[in-house]
Amino acid sequence: MLDRDIDDVFVALGDPTRRGVIRRLGRGPTSVGDLAGEFPMTLPSFMKHIRVLESAGLISTAKRGRVRTCELNRGRLAVVDDWLAEQRRIWDERTDRLATLLEEEQ
Repeated sequence: MLDRDIDDVFVALGDPTRRGVIRRLGRGPTSVGDLAGEFPMTLPSFMKHIRVLESAGLISTAKRGRVRTCELNRGRLAVVDDWLAEQRRIWDERTDRLATLLEEEQ
């Protein structure tokens, strides 16, 4: 995993509107218009959020006729899961070493 990948994903997820979009798309694909209706902002402002999510690879969009549909890229969320798993492993090792050290002192 490249640092750039995790940076892009965390930047995208760092905004509550974008997290809301991800949450909503977790229930299934929907149109940009329907998504935008759930957030109190203009469509051009909302589209900036869509572009950030798409650029980070978290969603994909497809235009069919006049309707642009968004879909969650669930596999891309694995970047976050992998990073968190690595952090857990590191901290588990550190706490195990600390527990061993404390046991040795007693």
